[in-house]
Amino acid sequence: MIKGTFKFYIVLLGLIFVACEEDLVLDPAVIADAVEDHVIENPGNIQEVATLPPMPNYPGNNLHSQAKEDLSRLLFWDPVLSGTMDISCGTCHHPNFGYADGLERSIGVGGNGIGPNRTGTNLIDTNFPTLLNTAFNGMTFLENYNPAAAPMFWDNRNSVLEEQSIMPLLSALEMRGNQISEEEIIPIVIERLEAIPEYVSLFESAFGSEGISENRIVLAISTFERSLITTNSRFDRYMRGDANILTQQELNGLNDFIDVECADCHSGAMFSDFDLHTLSVPNNRINDAGATGNYDFRTPSLRNVSLTAPYMHNGVFDSLEDVLEFYDSISRGNGNSQNSNVNDNQIAIEARDLNLNNNQINDIIAFLQTLTDTDFDKTIPTSVPSNMQVGG
Repeated sequence: MIKGTFKFYIVLLGLIFVACEEDLVLDPAVIADAVEDHVIENPGNIQEVATLPPMPNYPGNNLHSQAKEDLSRLLFWDPVLSGTMDISCGTCHHPNFGYADGLERSIGVGGNGIGPNRTGTNLIDTNFPTLLNTAFNGMTFLENYNPAAAPMFWDNRNSVLEEQSIMPLLSALEMRGNQISEEEIIPIVIERLEAIPEYVSLFESAFGSEGISENRIVLAISTFERSLITTNSRFDRYMRGDANILTQQELNGLNDFIDVECADCHSGAMFSDFDLHTLSVPNNRINDAGATGNYDFRTPSLRNVSLTAPYMHNGVFDSLEDVLEFYDSISRGNGNSQNSNVNDNQIAIEARDLNLNNNQINDIIAFLQTLTDTDFDKTIPTSVPSNMQVGG
């Protein structure tokens, strides 16, 4: 590793939503002024990966307020938002599991329990990604961070956190259930909330006027999700100038991570290029070809990866060692598909170019542990305004 120090200044781009109160319309061409300059010390002149800024951007029409965050936390944990009123956002994005659920494939409405012990028949094709740092989704290197281009879900089907926040409510498997249609669910949820005086008051405090609407629900939930950040891992502290915080093995792992070219895809401040790649991940009880039919899924962020097992879009690998051994397998012989539906030449060229050995695997795993920051908001309300069971 090249020793030395340099500084670079990052301009965080803001986002203005061009929207009326009821319709969320995004205009990615409209960018707000810089929030602040952020100075980062970089002890190793590292170009491939970067630290996170202390705080994310908030969109121009959804700026943070404590009243909105207080409302959004309650909505996040209240099963009143689900069609069956037995599941909340927090059921499957729980702080005990890094705001994921610890399942291979997630279980939606009609399930029982939380985390890896949750049971039920409504299995989602994939697991639910962690919500930690989704406020930074789309960020590769900080200077081109634009929240209007923030890929969400394993297939990048949404491009901003505000869009993502409403999708689980509309999904029959996730929160809606089969008894209420997609067209009916939001009006029914609004009617339920309007019948609860505490929510009526909370929405007025959060938005400055009376009224509960789909747009206000969206803006509120995304406010809470945007507050779930971890920006002070040991890796971040190393990049900010604490040159002695990583062990020699961890530094070796950082070098190997770059030299083996893991950072070709797991790059930037979020350790992801946010692109879809075909890797030949083995199927997990179903044949999931992804949204494009090419068995390609988004590069996940590696931040807090030690908290979010099992791994890959379908949780088919239990450990980081399993993941790296998989990458070792598909890199041999210019492709060695682990999925019978994927030909060797379909595997992303970046994955075929890797050349790992056992020592590198152990060191890389040690380095990946440094990307975890456990100092995030784990608060669960003791009650919710609907008086239902918190979390469902």
